[in-house]
Amino acid sequence: MPVFRLMTEDAMWFKNLQVYRFTRPFELSLEELETQLESMTFSPCGSQEQAKFGWISPLGKQGQALTHSAGNQILLCAKKEEKMLPGSVVNDEVAEKVESLEAEQGRALKKKEKDAIKEEVIVSLLPRAFSRFQQTWAWINPDDGFIAVDASSAKRAEDLLALLRKCIGSLPVVPLAMTTPPELTLTDWLKEGAAPAGFALEDEAELRSALEHGGIIRAKQQDLLSDEMKAHLDADKLVTKLALNWSEAISFIIGDDMSIKRLKFSEELREQNDDVTSEDAAARFDADFALVTGELSRFIPELIDAMGGEESR
Repeated sequence: MPVFRLMTEDAMWFKNLQVYRFTRPFELSLEELETQLESMTFSPCGSQEQAKFGWISPLGKQGQALTHSAGNQILLCAKKEEKMLPGSVVNDEVAEKVESLEAEQGRALKKKEKDAIKEEVIVSLLPRAFSRFQQTWAWINPDDGFIAVDASSAKRAEDLLALLRKCIGSLPVVPLAMTTPPELTLTDWLKEGAAPAGFALEDEAELRSALEHGGIIRAKQQDLLSDEMKAHLDADKLVTKLALNWSEAISFIIGDDMSIKRLKFSEELREQNDDVTSEDAAARFDADFALVTGELSRFIPELIDAMGGEESR
């Protein structure tokens, strides 16, 4: 039970969001989605495999289904295992084998031969390599027409989307695109010293010069309305990251790519389900998922509106 509680408390409260808009309605039923995900369930690496990627139950060891739903909201979880082979270890063993063969044969080995030796070395080391595991969560919101991935990088989010696409055959999504470039909107907010209603500036920002090889300013625990920050804005720097608070419920950093990072939910929000009995882990999981997605389903549209609205498609 302690492991499941940790999953509920830490993973359920998303830390980052890469949001993608469906270009066509997501119409798969939960049963159809479940069936199609089963084609790529996670299994551990074999002795000669470097990586595996597949779906696991969002409820971890407490569940079997590969989907979890609350209302019409759907939660997925992908797990990746990667064998860790330090480049220095591989290179040292390759160099030793190459040196030995060159001395034995009295000639320099060709690149193709060295590449083959490297492959042999990797195969020999894989059974002894340590594994690194990573879980990535995705939330499908069919009603509002988007999927959000809890990932700090677009690459990690797109890996999950690619896995989902392999399972269901088609996944027509695109990253959020604003009518006005986000960096211009964020720069205007900082120049004006205020964000739109419902949002408040916090104490962190990143500014980049509009010039190709210009500087970058990263400010933390800083008064963003200070003369120092104003001077940077007057020097034609643009805001590419900005810390904000929404409705005193969620603090976050918005990037110029519309990525939402370092999400933190208020203690008041996190405590709302404390009356759900701790002995019923599944009930608490359901309650937390419904609470988080309900709050984020209000937050994301308001953020999009505040940023000037989406580009028409």
